[in-house]
Amino acid sequence: MRSPVPRFRDVERQAGGQQPAQCLPPCHERQNNMWFIRDACGIVCAIITWFLVFFAEFVVLFLMLIPSKNLTYSLVNGTLFNSLAFLALASHFRAMCTDPGAVPKGNATKEYIESLQLKPGQVVYKCPKCSSIKPDRAHHCSVCKRCIRKMDHHCPWVNNCVGENNQKYFVLFTMYICLISLHTLVMVVFHFLYCFEDDWTKCSSFSPPATVILLILLCFEALLFLIFTSVMFGTQIHSICTDETGIEQLKKEERRWAKKTKWMNMKAVFGHPFSIAWFSPFSTPEHGKADPYQYVV
Repeated sequence: MRSPVPRFRDVERQAGGQQPAQCLPPCHERQNNMWFIRDACGIVCAIITWFLVFFAEFVVLFLMLIPSKNLTYSLVNGTLFNSLAFLALASHFRAMCTDPGAVPKGNATKEYIESLQLKPGQVVYKCPKCSSIKPDRAHHCSVCKRCIRKMDHHCPWVNNCVGENNQKYFVLFTMYICLISLHTLVMVVFHFLYCFEDDWTKCSSFSPPATVILLILLCFEALLFLIFTSVMFGTQIHSICTDETGIEQLKKEERRWAKKTKWMNMKAVFGHPFSIAWFSPFSTPEHGKADPYQYVV
């Protein structure tokens, strides 16, 4: 029987009878509840993300809502804005601190391969960079220094890969940032109109020049992130519906997995069945237990 040709350049083929390289450090790592990538660029981007949300919070509250004479307007918009901000930051935290689907590092040992009980002609793929057996549809991330199952891309804004286990949180993060940006733009427009009609000294607790500068900065931030996150959200939804990750689309890899309906693909990412939990960053979708034979081709 003829063995398949390796699909990726960073993969070595190991037959069942061949001995792979020994792994250092220990092959089987303990499960860690906390996942955090020590990447300087990613940490800085994550801090900037939180800073920009808190900047928007400051301007919206202290420049637009608190000075407003309409209590109902302030309460409704304040509740909506803060709810979206809280959900966005919670989604960002979960996307950043959730294991995206990392393959156990250094598990390409002779003992483990023999435990798979490979049949003649079956092969497994070994990643030479992290000495792990590479499951189907996994890719190696040079920043995380791990192979990630169903890796879509590495996002510095969440300081993590977007993969099988945290794609839901990344999608929610882009969705809530998009909504909060749209809401902010609407409030900025209304506040500008209100200030033009009324005296600038009465529409804000800040001086007129400071008010204009802060509103322009907030408008620019909201517009920029509205465009960026709406495009990213649409891209992610399309990727989920077609069951094809960003890397697979970029490399134009041949589809070797079963085709499912768009609704089944959505449920695979957000959970079964459809419920309000789909929109909660505190609800963890069930992805099922890892099958040891997913490493085998």
